[in-house]
Amino acid sequence: MIGTGAAPIPTSRSDKMLRTRVLTALALLAIFLCVLFLLPRPLAAAAFALIAGLAAWEWAGLVGARDIVRVGFAVVILLSAFLLLGRSGTVFPILWIAAALFWLAVTPLWLWRRWRLAGHTLIAYVVGWLLIVPTWAAMVALHDRNPWLLFAAMALVWVADIGAYFTGRAIGRTKLMPAISPGKTWEGVGGAAIATLVYGVLAALVAGVPVTANLAWGLFLLLLTAISVVGDLFESMIKRQAGAKDSSNLLPGHGGILDRIDSQTSTLPLVALAIYLGSR
Repeated sequence: MIGTGAAPIPTSRSDKMLRTRVLTALALLAIFLCVLFLLPRPLAAAAFALIAGLAAWEWAGLVGARDIVRVGFAVVILLSAFLLLGRSGTVFPILWIAAALFWLAVTPLWLWRRWRLAGHTLIAYVVGWLLIVPTWAAMVALHDRNPWLLFAAMALVWVADIGAYFTGRAIGRTKLMPAISPGKTWEGVGGAAIATLVYGVLAALVAGVPVTANLAWGLFLLLLTAISVVGDLFESMIKRQAGAKDSSNLLPGHGGILDRIDSQTSTLPLVALAIYLGSR
């Protein structure tokens, strides 16, 4: 620094990593807000499709595909988005129902049995498609209703993650699933649930929605918290089976796209489906 007369203090590796993570997070938030509030519907849908395509490229890598196959799977996801966009009114709810069945019925059993996606088989790509395409459809549909609705739904997962992280660090003792994700604890899950409930009440107050005393609203928030944890654990298991720390290195300090949207893939389709059913 100018005028101090002292030698600069070396920056530790952890400090550099933290700075990288913060800068990347700020850049991602700025880009995301621009997509949400500045782009028209077709361009926003295209931006969400780009995210889906990159996530597909990462997923194919995790299940053992080579470069050409990874690119091919990304193209399949992009083509799926292009073909489904014009049929959103009829196809999107079907996608969300399929995703809900996968996350609520199949994934808990999958985590318990610790099934493996050995090699890049057809089932691995079917599962990847089911993870990514309904999430893209949910982003498009929620954005169409109101960009703030999509932001609020995604923020719910962020709040749950923050609550779980700080609660786990403070009082975490009982491991959740140590063979899959050693850092997660039941206390952290409890912190996530409390943070989500508080967030839900505040969001309802801001939106002027009279649901703060509604038992069903609270139960739905707890369900979303639980399913966000399931989504996180599922991707952690797939990465562990693949021997990978991150889904890719696309995002400096944060790993890959899937690392950032793992819990979104399980929660956004359920939010979109609940809103769709509630509006009928």
